[in-house]
Amino acid sequence: MVDLISVAVCDDHAVVVAGLRALLGAEPDLDAVGDAGSVAGALELAERLEPDVFVMDLNLPDGTGLEATQAIRELSPRTRVVILTINDDVAYVRRAFDLGVAGYLIKDAVDVELIGAVRQVAG
Repeated sequence: MVDLISVAVCDDHAVVVAGLRALLGAEPDLDAVGDAGSVAGALELAERLEPDVFVMDLNLPDGTGLEATQAIRELSPRTRVVILTINDDVAYVRRAFDLGVAGYLIKDAVDVELIGAVRQVAG
């Protein structure tokens, strides 16, 4: 039996969330356990589900993925956050890793890169 990696997704675009859930859910070792469209929703999910990995956008309607990351690390210390964003500014990348993200991908990454990143940070 395969140990499933639980993955939650936070993005404020419904079509992105649906695509990510479908992509992750198609993998035999990944379990897309929940999704949110805001920092508040992400925090509720992190506290309730304590997923292994949280795939997080940077720009959210009620804050940033970096703010969410800081709070998630307190609510669910074992959860690893992978930022998935359009922002490739080096300053954001540095700030993200300083705040404890485990991975940072640009949204033009191919699907195997995201799946690989999720598996790597969960391991």
